[in-house]
Amino acid sequence: MRNRGRQAIYRKQDQFKTGIKGDRGFSLLEVLVVVGIISILAGILFPAVQKAKRHANRLLTRSNQRQIVQAVTVYAVDNDDHFPDSTGTSGDIGNWHWSEPALITGREARSPRVHRSMSAYLGAYINNVSIMACPNAPGKHKYLQEAWDAQDGWDNPDTGAVNDPLTGNYCFYWDYTGYLEGRTRLFKGASTSAGARRESKLLVSDYFGYDHWRSQKAYGSCEQFKGAGMTRETYFASSYWSRGEGRVNLETITIKLQAGFTDGHVEDYSAANVVPMKVILYVDTNTPYPDGIGPGIYYLPAAGL
Repeated sequence: MRNRGRQAIYRKQDQFKTGIKGDRGFSLLEVLVVVGIISILAGILFPAVQKAKRHANRLLTRSNQRQIVQAVTVYAVDNDDHFPDSTGTSGDIGNWHWSEPALITGREARSPRVHRSMSAYLGAYINNVSIMACPNAPGKHKYLQEAWDAQDGWDNPDTGAVNDPLTGNYCFYWDYTGYLEGRTRLFKGASTSAGARRESKLLVSDYFGYDHWRSQKAYGSCEQFKGAGMTRETYFASSYWSRGEGRVNLETITIKLQAGFTDGHVEDYSAANVVPMKVILYVDTNTPYPDGIGPGIYYLPAAGL
């Protein structure tokens, strides 16, 4: 009896050390099963999380573009109904041509009365420069804030040069002129909030284009699309997504884009509902850049015409 009592005490002590009712640690097989289940769940949840993130960023893009439209509109109210001059140019008086509509700061002011920097016009109307960058792009330019604050005095500290340009990943179309492929007329961005005959009501859009010199023979956008990789930031240009290939039917590119208009609304559009526009190289004849060099094609929402 005394021995059986001692054995019972020893068993209870062992249970206390190893766990209630003799619980033991996990076996290798059990650990592998648990890891496998977690991996499967992560594989299911990760795409859903990414999709939710992109959707949230699309809502943020809509808010960004709406704020840009509001800023430009209030500027017009304060300036005899005129929108700011376009900064999408290169060169100065008597020797200038159109440049990318994505320019936030141009190379030179094309006249003493025209600023080279968008923030010289809109700095008092846009407090948060982050709205100038698409949240679904790979990233905003590292010097976006500094360039915005410097206005016409912007010089990139990494280059040692003067009058460095800076492009964002939205496109700005007020007071802009472009060449419309297959059309008998030019694209004319709005110069006033009231608008003029044949002027577009388009003010801002996501970047979506083809054959930019930074990603030749490739489609590019600030919005990510299937098969696209990153075209990296340079000293004067923001990063974007791109996919190399020859020109294809745009209906095969599944991408969701947004654009803001003079009446204040922001709307969605797709790659299947766009009009191609080229940048004009010679303003005296409205001749665009040749294929294969320069800024390439910019796809405008058809509603912008």
